Amino acid sequence: MQYRTLGRTGIKVSPYALGALMFATSVGNPDPGDSARIIHRALDAGINLIDTADAYGDSEEVVGKAIEGRRDSVVLATKVSRPMGDDPNQQGASRRWIMTAVENSLRRLRTDHIDLYQIQRPDPTTDVEETLSALSDLIHSGKVRAIGTSTMPASDIVEAQWAAERRGLERFHTEQPPYSLLDRGIEREVLPVAQRYRVGTLVWGPLGQGLLTGRVRKGQQNELRRAGFFTHLNDEHRLDAVERFISLAREAGLPLTHLAMAFAIAHPVVTSAIVGPRTMSHLDDLLAGVDVALTDDILDRIDEIVPPGTDVGTLDQAYVPPALQRTSLRRRPVGERSAA
Repeated sequence: MQYRTLGRTGIKVSPYALGALMFATSVGNPDPGDSARIIHRALDAGINLIDTADAYGDSEEVVGKAIEGRRDSVVLATKVSRPMGDDPNQQGASRRWIMTAVENSLRRLRTDHIDLYQIQRPDPTTDVEETLSALSDLIHSGKVRAIGTSTMPASDIVEAQWAAERRGLERFHTEQPPYSLLDRGIEREVLPVAQRYRVGTLVWGPLGQGLLTGRVRKGQQNELRRAGFFTHLNDEHRLDAVERFISLAREAGLPLTHLAMAFAIAHPVVTSAIVGPRTMSHLDDLLAGVDVALTDDILDRIDEIVPPGTDVGTLDQAYVPPALQRTSLRRRPVGERSAA
């Protein structure tokens, strides 16, 4: 496996990272022993980056137990900021919560340090300098080696870099945005900004949250809706694009999953693509395509189906900034409105 440097950290990571959401017994594999075997198979195959989060149910516990005895060979990443209960202070990116949450994650992961500690979603209620100050202290104490973000808009990435330089704080080393054949919006600003600041990029959702496995086809919407699948599996625009990618993969002589993964790691700014297998067969299928490299002709055909810098339809779990969530940020008070 060809390892890549994670931003400016000097840490070498595999082009595939193992996402651990599906190891949570409440939402993924109900058997921690089976999850451990999947983790060991990934490590044996050369995947050395495991990504989890405190909000992934008991995923941290499952991962921590599975990597006992192999901790030194694992680049261990976890995340903070998603709600961990009803208490409004058990979420976000404040110093108060970060300092508590990191100790909880260290205990669950059975380790004395985290290689990459990430803010899972932007927290507009907390000043970025407050967050960076807390994370810098964790690096200086040895509890954290590197810090990162997830789904952060390009403008916020730039602001955080400037704030760190201005205050003499540690800079964010990584960003974790969504990226796939169907979701290419980050090519417009996020990836160029990451390249400019030498920010490592770990992309999630390279299989389009299941759409790019080839197991979901157009015409199955009613069945999928009854089964309770994510709404994105019913998106006509996304399903139309998937059908075209299925045809392209067939012409290229590749499984759709291999086409999707090879595309995700072909971008020069992408460090690793996070895969989230639930079963050993899912992992083995993905590992079989780790050395696939797409030709310029295939990449050109992909650009014809989904143009660079564009998204198809709506991605579940995508970050929605406050300016879009709150109408008060888009509309003047009634008394201040006037015709042009």
